[in-house]
Amino acid sequence: MAPENTSKTILIAEDSSVILSLTRKILEQQKYKIVLAKNGGEVIRLLEANPVDGVLMDINIPVKDGMECTREIRKHADSRINQLPIIAITGNANNYTMEQFREAGITEYLPKPLDFDALVRAVRQYVG
Repeated sequence: MAPENTSKTILIAEDSSVILSLTRKILEQQKYKIVLAKNGGEVIRLLEANPVDGVLMDINIPVKDGMECTREIRKHADSRINQLPIIAITGNANNYTMEQFREAGITEYLPKPLDFDALVRAVRQYVG
């Protein structure tokens, strides 16, 4: 049997194609595999269909926002899914308190404009 690929997979839920392609490029350079969700309606389905090690969650995504998606992930019956580290990305963090993020189940949050060094550090810290 071939040795198991040790690279981790990150689901990115983000509707901005610019941020998506930058984030993807940066994480792929760090040897992460990427699964993309263009809206909140796809997140749970993609998590159920793919072994994922962490989630980058834009708070302002269409269909279901990041807070709603995060709550859904935390309530999921599968512990492989409900225990995932969720790093929120938001351009208007002022709309939420850290308390609200924690309550929803967000592990960590990064403000936009995204500091990509901070992004890589957060992903390494929580996903490995």
